[in-house]
Amino acid sequence: MITLQKVTSKKEMKQFVLFPFSLYKDNSYWVPPIVKDEIASFDPSKNPVFENAEAQFFIAIKNGKIVGRIAAIINCLEVEKQQIKKMRFGWFDVIDDLEVSKALLQQVQKIGSEHHLEYLEGPVGFNNLDKTGVLVEGFNHLGTSITWYNHPYYKEHLEQLGFVKEKEYLENKFQFKNVDGVYFNRMSTLLKRRFQLKALNFTKTKDLLPYVDEMFEVLEKSYGKLSTFVPISKAQIAFFKKKYIRFINPEYIQFVVNINHKLVAFAIVMPSFSSAFQKAKGRLFPFGLFHLLRGRKHGKDVTFYLIGVDPAYQNKGVHAILFDQYAKVFSKKGIVNCIRTPELADNEAIRKIWKNFDPITHKRRSTYKKML
Repeated sequence: MITLQKVTSKKEMKQFVLFPFSLYKDNSYWVPPIVKDEIASFDPSKNPVFENAEAQFFIAIKNGKIVGRIAAIINCLEVEKQQIKKMRFGWFDVIDDLEVSKALLQQVQKIGSEHHLEYLEGPVGFNNLDKTGVLVEGFNHLGTSITWYNHPYYKEHLEQLGFVKEKEYLENKFQFKNVDGVYFNRMSTLLKRRFQLKALNFTKTKDLLPYVDEMFEVLEKSYGKLSTFVPISKAQIAFFKKKYIRFINPEYIQFVVNINHKLVAFAIVMPSFSSAFQKAKGRLFPFGLFHLLRGRKHGKDVTFYLIGVDPAYQNKGVHAILFDQYAKVFSKKGIVNCIRTPELADNEAIRKIWKNFDPITHKRRSTYKKML
């Protein structure tokens, strides 16, 4: 018999976060989160996302053991302001037992119906800064610290329970040697002169922080028309700064400004922390922080986390200025592989940006939808 238990205590939340550690303990491709950070992200007193969202967390128990988990999420901005009547589910992990998946998803469906929502979609997080999608191809590739990994049967469970694919995401990678530094330097020089633009370079994190708020303004302009975009509050931006910026090399964050010193393009690249997170085993102390700092300084793979160009400057090749800067930085660092986070398969604009690098699609993931 399967019973569902709503998470209401710190002990239960820790069990919720730790469940994947047992589910993937023998899997060399799964990348664990930092337990303390994961728990904090689910705490309404610490994560400002709860100012505009609500969530309930459940664990499934069978024969006295935890066999599954799920988060039921309502983004109030999405539902009330955008009038998208979506019930979200995320942090979905289960053993290979269809009845466990059924019990967890039916609980989320029940909450969605009680709130008069129209459909259920997931796995997704609270907003665009969270992980998204169930992996459907690429199970034999190392995961990243900013994506979910899952067993192949997740897709089968969802489809058997009447869910249909809603959105498809592609994950691509390319070797840094594919980047023609001479070409991008020439294009960058031309574009900066033509549009009176300037690239900003940083060596200290404190110097780039004043630009982060403006970066999110460009992000909203860049991605605001996508079907998946949900506005991000100032409090959430502050939380992002605290959680992520400290671990990113300042020279991996690039900005382009116009003649009025207004930000028109940006990119955030993160060192690939996958191996470091695996070595940390969910803990920053006593040795986890050492592995992360070592990965930050010496890692030879990088992950392109976010890239955005103000619509007024799109289709002008402005991204070439960003890539020119990265070509110079990555050459000094000896970077080997460039990995991209999931991008919507139908996002033609982003695909054009990467076409010069001969990228390989090594993973695919999807969100799944079911009407309520």
